[in-house]
Amino acid sequence: MSSSKVVPWRPDDGSKPTPEEPGSDTFRPEILDLIEHKIDELSDDLRRLSLDIHAHPELGFEEVYTHDVLSSFMSKQGFEVKTHYLLDTAWLATFKHGKGGRTIGVNSEMDALRGIGHACGHNLIAIAGVAVACAMKAVLERFDISGTIQLLGTPAEEGGGGKCDLLDRGAYKDMAICLMHVFKYHLLFVVLKTYQRCHPAPGPTGSVSLSSCLAAQQCEVEYFGHTAHAALSPWEGINALDAAVLAYTNIGALRQQLKPNVRVHGIFEGRDWATNIIPDYAKYSFWVRSTNRVDQETAFKRVLPCLEASAKATGCNHKITMKKQFLDIRQNKALGDEVARIVRSRYGAIDYEWGIKDASTDFGNVTYEIPSLHPGFAIPTIENGGNHTSAFERAAATIEAHNACLDVSKALATTGIRALIDDEFFSEVQRAFEEDKKVR
Repeated sequence: MSSSKVVPWRPDDGSKPTPEEPGSDTFRPEILDLIEHKIDELSDDLRRLSLDIHAHPELGFEEVYTHDVLSSFMSKQGFEVKTHYLLDTAWLATFKHGKGGRTIGVNSEMDALRGIGHACGHNLIAIAGVAVACAMKAVLERFDISGTIQLLGTPAEEGGGGKCDLLDRGAYKDMAICLMHVFKYHLLFVVLKTYQRCHPAPGPTGSVSLSSCLAAQQCEVEYFGHTAHAALSPWEGINALDAAVLAYTNIGALRQQLKPNVRVHGIFEGRDWATNIIPDYAKYSFWVRSTNRVDQETAFKRVLPCLEASAKATGCNHKITMKKQFLDIRQNKALGDEVARIVRSRYGAIDYEWGIKDASTDFGNVTYEIPSLHPGFAIPTIENGGNHTSAFERAAATIEAHNACLDVSKALATTGIRALIDDEFFSEVQRAFEEDKKVR
């Protein structure tokens, strides 16, 4: 491991990042050069693949088209591909070279959002995994390095928790580390199709983020009442919608006593509702989020009585169903420092504050199991056009977003190779993972 001092990435320790000299302290620069060449060589193919996925958005666990085009692409790149791997729309592409060596895992996401397509840019996350895996394959072949690359196509990140299912089924068990990235955005004003940068928020152009994200628990509560004519004989009814509204109101009153780092939000759903019929069924689906697992679970325990009290107040029966829990991202410090060093040296800036810190992802669960890194990177969009908006869906198809995606892919691929061949660095990755366990 180099003796060069690298500013720690964690935002809460009072330190500030410092720029690297161009090319300074690059581990095996000839490897990074090859990775850059390989990804640039694939750029046009990756661009077509990204736009194809973008043009065919599919919801979680329904990514049939995307599953096929990605698995087919990886097969043509010389990977052994298992289609429908453990889940119907998951897939695994593997490349082995030599004998023995570590296994480096990479993730590609595939699913889109209902009504607004790839408004979280999973078309870019998909090709980023492809780029990282193909670049590392080129290095193993050129420098005759023993090791294994596994690219895992993971469905249903948008609330479905596909990675949680894959974890439970052993998809990550052979990986020494796992790499993945996601987006943040910077703001641009758009005038007659010409971009002019305003202030960079939340991150500067070309920046890569190493922030965490929120731990989250999905839950739904169903209320069961009795119908009645809402005007003729309302006293005969038991109003399930009233129960759901009271649950929502109870939680609203609770907010004053919740920590500032807690978020609770949700929606009502019903069936066969009519204005002149007292509803006999209502469902309140919601999330409880916080910056770490402990605070999230503590807040959730306080929310539960709010649900139960509304059932008692209205005379309804109720059923609480716990959905998947997404954990906060535990960014591996050693991996993060290495990506920061590469990005500052060749591609742009490192952001330690914004990223997806106020969102949630099922990749957080992976970071609790194996050393992992999940950096974000900025792509251009318009004001108020961040993730999960139609503006971001359009931004995810721009050439600027494509180029930013390739830059961070180069940094991740280089970091993955270092973890594969540098024993001292890999030991530091493992030490960072064990140290992080102590504060969970």
